[in-house]
Amino acid sequence: SLLLCDWNLTWHTENPDFTLCFQNTVLVWIPCIYLWVCFPVYFLYLRYHDRGYIQMSNLNKAKTALGLILWIVCWADLFYSFWERSQNIFRAPFFLIGPTVLGITMLLATFLIQYERIKGVQSSGVMMIFWLISLTCAAVVFRSKIKYGAEVDAFRYATFCIYFILLLVQLILCCFPERPPLFSETVNDSNPCPEFSTSFLSRITFWWITGLMIQGYRRPLEAKDLWSLNKEDKSEEIVPGLARNWAKEWAEALIIKPSQKSSEASLFKVLYKTFGPYFLMSFLFKAAHDLLMFAGPEILKLLIHFVNNKAAPNWQGYFYTGLLFVCACLQTLILHQYFHICFVTGMRLKTAIVGVIYRKALVITNSARKTSTVGEIVNLMSVDAQRFMDLATYINMIWSAPFQVILALYLLWQNLGPSVLAGVAVMILLVPINAVMAMKTKTYQVAQMKSKDNRIKLMNEILNGIKVLKLYAWELAFREKVLEIRQKELKVLKKSAYLAAMATFTWVCAPFLVALSTFAVYVTIDKNNILDAQKAFVSLALFNILRFPLNMLPMVISSIVEASVSLKRLRVFLSHEELDPDSIIRSPITAGEFLFLKAELCALYFSINFTVPEGSLVAVVGQVGCGKSSLLSALLGEMDKKEGYVVVKGSVAYVPQQAWVQNATLQDNIIFGREMNESRYKRVIEACALLPDIEILPAGDKTEIGEKGVNMSGGQKQRVSLARAVYCNADVCLFDDPLSAVDAHVGKHIFENVIGPKGILKNKTRVLVTHAINYLPQMDTILVMSDGEISEMGSYQELLEQDGAFAEFLRTYANTEQSMENSGKLTYKFFWNKLMRGMQLSNSSTYSRDTGKSQHHSSTAELQKPQAEKNSWKLTEADTAKTGRVKATVYWDYMKAIGLFISFLSIFLFMCNHIASLASNYWLSLWTDDPVINGTQQYTNVRLGVYGALGISQGLLVLIYSRGILASRHLHLNLLHSVLRSPMSFFERTPSGNLVNRFSKEIDTIDSTIPPIIKMFMGSTFNVIGACIIILLATPIAAVIIPPLGLIYLFVQRFYVATSRQLKRLESVSRSPVYSHFNETLLGVSVIRAFEEQKRFIKQNDMKVDENQKAYYPSIVANRWLAVRLEYVGNCIVLFAALFAVMARNKLSAGLVGLSVSYSLQITAYLNWLVLVRHISSTWPEEGKIEFRGYGLRYREDLDLVLKNINVTINGGEKIGIVGRTGAGKSSLTLGLFRINEAAEGEIIIDGVNIAKIGLHDLRFKITIIPQDPVLFSGSLRMNLDPFDQHSDEDIWRSLELAHLKNFVSSLPDKLNHDCAEGGENLSVGQRQLVCLARALLRKSKILVLDEATAAVDLETDKLIQSTIKSQFEECTVLTIAHRLNTIMDYTRVLVLDRGEVVECGSPEHLLQQKGIFYSMAKDSGLV
Repeated sequence: SLLLCDWNLTWHTENPDFTLCFQNTVLVWIPCIYLWVCFPVYFLYLRYHDRGYIQMSNLNKAKTALGLILWIVCWADLFYSFWERSQNIFRAPFFLIGPTVLGITMLLATFLIQYERIKGVQSSGVMMIFWLISLTCAAVVFRSKIKYGAEVDAFRYATFCIYFILLLVQLILCCFPERPPLFSETVNDSNPCPEFSTSFLSRITFWWITGLMIQGYRRPLEAKDLWSLNKEDKSEEIVPGLARNWAKEWAEALIIKPSQKSSEASLFKVLYKTFGPYFLMSFLFKAAHDLLMFAGPEILKLLIHFVNNKAAPNWQGYFYTGLLFVCACLQTLILHQYFHICFVTGMRLKTAIVGVIYRKALVITNSARKTSTVGEIVNLMSVDAQRFMDLATYINMIWSAPFQVILALYLLWQNLGPSVLAGVAVMILLVPINAVMAMKTKTYQVAQMKSKDNRIKLMNEILNGIKVLKLYAWELAFREKVLEIRQKELKVLKKSAYLAAMATFTWVCAPFLVALSTFAVYVTIDKNNILDAQKAFVSLALFNILRFPLNMLPMVISSIVEASVSLKRLRVFLSHEELDPDSIIRSPITAGEFLFLKAELCALYFSINFTVPEGSLVAVVGQVGCGKSSLLSALLGEMDKKEGYVVVKGSVAYVPQQAWVQNATLQDNIIFGREMNESRYKRVIEACALLPDIEILPAGDKTEIGEKGVNMSGGQKQRVSLARAVYCNADVCLFDDPLSAVDAHVGKHIFENVIGPKGILKNKTRVLVTHAINYLPQMDTILVMSDGEISEMGSYQELLEQDGAFAEFLRTYANTEQSMENSGKLTYKFFWNKLMRGMQLSNSSTYSRDTGKSQHHSSTAELQKPQAEKNSWKLTEADTAKTGRVKATVYWDYMKAIGLFISFLSIFLFMCNHIASLASNYWLSLWTDDPVINGTQQYTNVRLGVYGALGISQGLLVLIYSRGILASRHLHLNLLHSVLRSPMSFFERTPSGNLVNRFSKEIDTIDSTIPPIIKMFMGSTFNVIGACIIILLATPIAAVIIPPLGLIYLFVQRFYVATSRQLKRLESVSRSPVYSHFNETLLGVSVIRAFEEQKRFIKQNDMKVDENQKAYYPSIVANRWLAVRLEYVGNCIVLFAALFAVMARNKLSAGLVGLSVSYSLQITAYLNWLVLVRHISSTWPEEGKIEFRGYGLRYREDLDLVLKNINVTINGGEKIGIVGRTGAGKSSLTLGLFRINEAAEGEIIIDGVNIAKIGLHDLRFKITIIPQDPVLFSGSLRMNLDPFDQHSDEDIWRSLELAHLKNFVSSLPDKLNHDCAEGGENLSVGQRQLVCLARALLRKSKILVLDEATAAVDLETDKLIQSTIKSQFEECTVLTIAHRLNTIMDYTRVLVLDRGEVVECGSPEHLLQQKGIFYSMAKDSGLV
């Protein structure tokens, strides 16, 4: 028994055992070697990964004590051996060496237990595996000890029993986790992620998520059920790392290698540096898994050999079965650990990329921002970041695939000899075909991305300008534009669908052709080559393994190609120029000079020099487009500075020309991240005339403002924007024409209380761009600009004395100045009385859900409404998740979208395909069982022929049914159609982020992810069914076991789907705010920079991304959870298939056993797929006479009437002015006229036709509006004037001439084809207003509505516009909503609205004599 190994004792026997020598050496040393090899690596890992200190607990004391007792037990043996020596009983040396080594190892284990505790490890895998190995080795010895009884050596028998029991206890204790470490984040976290606090077993089987699964099964999950992210997955941990590395790399590229060709910074290197180390772990797991994968076929070979060899003892069969099962289980655990690492890395990649893009977007220059539109940047965030996530799971295939191929070929060579080369040749032939396809797919991909970018960009604009589209009835033109782009996209998609069908064809046929060619060559080379079960099925199993890497490679390559496209796009974006923070010198305040600007700024200016003393008030005046706003941009450092320098002392506040309002509460918009100071806040609100507005809002200043401020009138937005600048108490205030959007008396109030010499800001330096001349006398300095130069500069008096262009300009308008000063005091009093009475709801507001009737509180101190209404004012509806199961009707709709006939045909062909595949393999098993006569088999050729035919038919069937693209076409069409048809209120309530999300991400899913998933899903279903059939054929007794396993499978599946679906939806829902917030930031980036609030916005973005990942993380873990459970079910099927085959080995042929087990090996792979499926939302009017009969309007059912009881008849050709304080219902009247909101009572009759009875487009085509905020769409200027191409170029030029734009347009290089940027950003606001006028002139309809159209234009241009309207629309009915009363003094009649009712009506002269509201308003603007 001193031999190390004796085969007769161990193998060729009914009752196997190891020799004593083996037991006492090898079995003792295995665990020791394991622990000593792991120790150095593990020790270093623990040193650098400190999670905090864990206090001593009973569990820890027990483990340590047991470790010490084990050491004592081992050394007791050692001392016993010494004692034996002293008694002259000489034993073999291993009785001394074994216990010594083992004892030292136990001490090491005890040390590790304590060291782990100090470093905060709650459950250790290393130790768990150590105890498991020790116990396994001990169990073998224990069995043989029991077999031979205690007669040999009583003392050692006793110590060994104690040792064995202690090991068992240690292993059990190891399954329990320690308490959490002190000072860890999880302590103060309300809902920490249980991942690191559970035991090792729970972590590798993903048991720790089961709690969430059960919860999700019982009721739909909500956001509050989700765990918070682990610290290392949070944005604030990840993004700075990537940002730092990128900055370093970028700097190096700029400084070190500008001379070399490859001077571009490599983003890949940066990503690798940041995420490489953690990702390397996956490398080890993948390698282990690949090796285990080949254990299956090898064990199968032994198993078939065992079935053929009738003499072999039975236990060997059971041994192989057990081995097969253990390998399969290990493979499962390792594979999913690998996937988990990949997915987590992918998630971190996405977080990092989104964070870096966001941070970049805040510092990028304006010229660079023009090169990538909002749509493109949003796509970078959604699509490209997603690409990297997908790549993370694939990237290891680059080395793993070739490795698998080489290994498989080596084993095949052993099995079949040189015939394998035939198969290899087929594979090599297929590689270029696949490569060509991959390249083609790539070009299509790029084309598709491009169309997609354009489509999203267009959608973004449509959603931003939806109100204008509706007013002009242009939805159809834009729908056509979107569909045109979509058509291009679909063309490409169709091509790629055909390519995909080809690819699938090769994917199905390749392994088959390889097998066929190999077997054919093998059988035909030599008559004595016999295809027996062992050769055939082991080869098949290996070919099945081969099939995966071979087909993955093209996928991986195309995935890498896609990612490299994305990488390039990202690199370009991240390499854009950044604003130079030093372009303005911001120095702290010192007395004396304040603002000094000497610079040559971008193309707009020639050169500019001016200085502003501290604390003075400067006005900048000039014509439209002369560079007033650009001057302010320069002071903010937003322009490209060519030379010179800009000094701004102290902090800056900025009010842009187009107010930028965040989707937050009113109070948050004003405070804008500063701390709250009650008294100051009250003063600001009062000064900015916001009190009456706040009284009206449903929840006071806690009311949420919709995206882009949809529920506020232009004037209110402007005043909020102003209040923000005033509140932040900066040293320098820049105002870009804030007074144009408010009416005269509010403007006056604001000037007196805020901007003017007596206002809140009287000690600050103020730069005001303005068109209102009546304020000029109160200015300290006036800058007159023309064509980007300062033509004159000085105080009001100085400029009058100079008698230059400015004095000329004033004389035209200044007849009214004198009366202004004396009326000032009186106006103010009147104004306040008017305010105190409270006023009606503002312009276009939708306050959603059940606002109680908004109450008016007269006390101004009470800004907030009672608690009861606290939550009733949420305006924008969050993207809410649907709960519950995906209804069958959804699948049905999807099938209908494809076409029912096609759908069912596909399913039928699919079935045929799988039947052919089963048949071919069954045929193979019959072939292998052919009797061998004289060393050859008989019907070789017949067998081969049928086998080939079955296989090829299988491939052809696949070619036919690969179609799926048609669905998305219909779905997109319907989506677009219904969005464009929605009423205005829908857009005001739905954040555009949600809609963009629908159009980008979800359509992308339908386009490119669902068809392959459906294909895989059907394939997997049939494969599982097929495998079950085969197993039943081979071993009918399996019928006992398949149903219970099937039930377990269904149960797990039901559990998973319920939770997973909710998680997917939560993730999709939390994705929308990321886009919305990003969009908002891009629009308000200059404001954010001016106020220096970048940090706060970055933080907000990080929070939103983390919220999204919070839902994503459990969903990847849930996928792993499910996969592990399902593969275990699959592994059980393998176990039983093999077990029954062993039990019934006498009745079975080797062919059937091979078939049965090789099929069951495939099952696990397919079961996984089955669940991982994502779940799929013409001359009228001739006269132009308008009658309002008892007309009333409200914005929503539960709100008060905004207009009530309006009875007015307007005759054809009359010019009517509509005036009234902001929010009196002036704009609401026009909305009613265009039926943007339907009448609540009464009716509007135009030329005898009730407008409620005709189609919306018919109505809106016949009336023209020049809207309050001029909106342009990106595209040519011509498209903006005439989207339907109904007019000739002469007409368009004529209308431009009348709108005073002819000179400007003819100076452009492309003239009418001049490209307008997104939102028309490359024209000034005044110019956009004129473009809108040109639109109206082009349409020449009978009724024209001007909605404060001239608010953003200087007085001179205003005068021109008015004369144009007079001459061109002489016989039309014109309704003008006016802020500047002088524009309507010569109108036929004036309607004065107050709180939604007509209070005065008559000719201007008549109303002035009445001395009513109109008179007082005229007095305010100095007309009387």
